[in-house]
Amino acid sequence: MLVEHGNIIAFDFGTMSIGVAIGQFVTCTAQPLTTVQVRDGTPRWQQIEKLLKEWLPNLVVVGLPLNMDGSDQPLTVRACKFAKRLHGRFGVKVVLHDERLSTVAARAILFERSGYRALENRQVNASSAAIILESWLEQVRQ
Repeated sequence: MLVEHGNIIAFDFGTMSIGVAIGQFVTCTAQPLTTVQVRDGTPRWQQIEKLLKEWLPNLVVVGLPLNMDGSDQPLTVRACKFAKRLHGRFGVKVVLHDERLSTVAARAILFERSGYRALENRQVNASSAAIILESWLEQVRQ
């Protein structure tokens, strides 16, 4: 699915919080945006709705957590369910994208830039979402 214009939002799904990033196809760049809290397994849907209304994305990319060998892990099913709910609730186009090592990469980048203080979960989650989005953008541009 190729989106050549407009905004793209990415989500790094987690059971405690969900990182959010914004990007665009033209520049193939993404920026960390915010973190959505998850309570009792339920994302704060009002916050997600507000983000979708504000940024009006043409596409949403949801990170797909996989084991290093490519097999599913317990969080894989939950991320897929989240992606389906995004589409069902808001009618947005949603794609899943392999997110292996995105959190590791985000932590390394944040630590390099700002040291230990930057490793707060909110920054890591949003930065992971940006890495997921940039990875997806690179893949579709090839």
